[in-house]
Amino acid sequence: MESPTSAASRVDFYGFLDRMRRPAAAGLFRSIKSFLASLYLDEPSAEEDGARVQAFYTAMEAAFREHPLWANATHQDIDHALESLEKYIMTKIFDRTFASSPEDAAADAEVSERIGLLQQFVKPEHLDIPKVLHNEASWLLAVKELQKINSFKSPRDKLTCIMSCCQVINNLLLNVSMSNDRTPSGADEFLPILIYITIKANPPHLHSNLKFVQLFRRETKLVSEVEYYLTNLISAKMFIVNVDGRSLSMEENEFQMHMETAKLGTQICVASPSSTPGSATSTRGKQKQTDREGSRFPFMDSETESLTPAELKQLHGLYRQVVTRYTSLSKALIKLSIDEDRLLASVDDDS
Repeated sequence: MESPTSAASRVDFYGFLDRMRRPAAAGLFRSIKSFLASLYLDEPSAEEDGARVQAFYTAMEAAFREHPLWANATHQDIDHALESLEKYIMTKIFDRTFASSPEDAAADAEVSERIGLLQQFVKPEHLDIPKVLHNEASWLLAVKELQKINSFKSPRDKLTCIMSCCQVINNLLLNVSMSNDRTPSGADEFLPILIYITIKANPPHLHSNLKFVQLFRRETKLVSEVEYYLTNLISAKMFIVNVDGRSLSMEENEFQMHMETAKLGTQICVASPSSTPGSATSTRGKQKQTDREGSRFPFMDSETESLTPAELKQLHGLYRQVVTRYTSLSKALIKLSIDEDRLLASVDDDS
């Protein structure tokens, strides 16, 4: 599949636009504009919009084949026109069709948050990836390809990013099998690596990207190798959503401990930004922010008598967070057989 940024891809698309500007294409162009306008007469619905777009692709294919501008056109010429049509339409309605519902936004956030936690402790061995397949250079390349997915608005271009990522993995498997005289085991080795790559990449809007491609990529193109790779990425996402201890070759209590520790680390990072924006208490002149620690702990230098009821409530909430996090961290440290007193002493020494 051609790169969406390749010269040939750009020429095909701009050539299509140029052809659609010709007087002879006025009827086709009116059909496209009319279709786009008709979509906005109804409330957005990804599934319904997807069905209508697919039907329009089919209708326009017939229109292209019968139109004088495509007289004597080859099958490839018609295919290029349809690819350009898909890109034009989906770019126009992207905001309506991509991550446009609260449900999709919530699903994206859930997947991204879960991946963010898994990133902190999942290793290749947790997914039973053989050491012979550990190749940081190939993995990094696959990660970069997958992370490009949000740079594009057309289903084809997004799918190309998925294909490029999966082809890097497939090439790795083939190269290792050839150099080590071993038989590739197909999905048994491909899917765990793809899961690991997905965790490392944590591409934003993973749920919405997959849904967008499934609904709006021309159905005749979701076949063979393309279908296989797309299905595997969907499976990787589902694995991540449903992952548990057994999925990662560890005891469930160990998995839960890792997840809680990861959550704690994330919460501490969120609660302790490098800088704190101005707040109501700063306007009262009761806080000193002359150093980094002071800016991270807004009530450190406040006098009790100067705090308002709202600020006391906020302070109480922060106290509860600290106690909860300290308790969780203490339990995690005990389970990891770390001497808590020694660890705290080392922190005091550093400070």
